[in-house]
Amino acid sequence: MEIENVTLRFGGVTALKDVSFDILEGEICAIIGPNGAGKSSMLNVINGFYHPDEGQIRFRGEHRPTLPPYRIAHMGIARTFQNIALFRGMTTLDNVMTGRVTRMRPNLMKSMLWWGSAEREESENREFVERIIDFLEIQSIRKTLVGRLPYGLQKRVELGRALAAEPSLLLLDEPMAGMNVEEKEDMSRFILDVNDEFGTTIALIEHDMGVVMDISDRVVVMDYGRKIADGPPDEVRNNQTVIDAYLGVQHD
Repeated sequence: MEIENVTLRFGGVTALKDVSFDILEGEICAIIGPNGAGKSSMLNVINGFYHPDEGQIRFRGEHRPTLPPYRIAHMGIARTFQNIALFRGMTTLDNVMTGRVTRMRPNLMKSMLWWGSAEREESENREFVERIIDFLEIQSIRKTLVGRLPYGLQKRVELGRALAAEPSLLLLDEPMAGMNVEEKEDMSRFILDVNDEFGTTIALIEHDMGVVMDISDRVVVMDYGRKIADGPPDEVRNNQTVIDAYLGVQHD
């Protein structure tokens, strides 16, 4: 994916200003920066929740027109959210199944009768979802209402729902926010495995710099809606502009 000179405004407030960077196929790209830097706004532009006032998005080498989020999901872009967005009154299995919506071919009559291709499709989708559940090691809670699950497992279920859509690009908005050390280690392992085993390209926002430096191939740094750095983790870690941004140092 190529983000080209994207500017996003809300009234008189500029959330993103002339931002450009690439998300390369097969990589884990972290988007970091202080609070209010424009990170979540950037993710919302990528998945179509916001539409840029200037600039464009290119996906798989082609200009991506202005589309609603559900159409972009059909293109192969899935995401999780900073605040958990699950169906709390549904089971783990049913929540993950909702991620298959973009892969289903609806036929009202056959679905009502659960006959022929509808029956086969339902079985294939359930089989795929069960593989995701096994992959994320949540077999024991597959029939548990997600509203009863601890926070860390809810985050894992949300990841499972995104993976059920078989995305080529997975957007993760603070996947480890609020987790303890053990939960962060588990989530880091799953993110690396998703990238390695499924070949999924991942763009993530994360505040834990230890996690970012450990799992990312490349880091994009934002501050006040602008990109201030872009490169390998070690290079970004030692970038004085990045250090100053996190320390709140003012420049004339």
